Amino acid sequence: MNLAFSGEMWFWKGPAPWHFITVPDDECGELAARSALVTYGWGMIPVTAQIEGTGWKTSLFPKDGRYIVPVKAWVRKAEGLEVGDLVTVRLTVDV
Repeated sequence: MNLAFSGEMWFWKGPAPWHFITVPDDECGELAARSALVTYGWGMIPVTAQIEGTGWKTSLFPKDGRYIVPVKAWVRKAEGLEVGDLVTVRLTVDV
C-alpha cells in the first residue's frame, strides 16, 4: 500500500518532544481499513516514509482517530524542515 499526501509539520512538547505530520482523513481511512493486518501494539503501523530525497523506517502513531508521522531530527535537518512547513510525505505500508 502506497500513500502520498501533504501536511503541516508540528511540534509536540511532551516529556519526549517530537515533530509530526498528521495524515489527512481520507488516507487515515485507508490505513485504518488495513491496520489489523500490520499493526503492532497500541495501533502502531510500521511504514517506510519519504520526504523529498530522504527515506526512513518509522511507525505511524494513532492519535485522536487519525495517524501521525514522526519526523526524525536527521530527516528535518537533511531536508531543511521547520515547524509550520507544508511537507509532502510518501508512505509505504507492507500489507
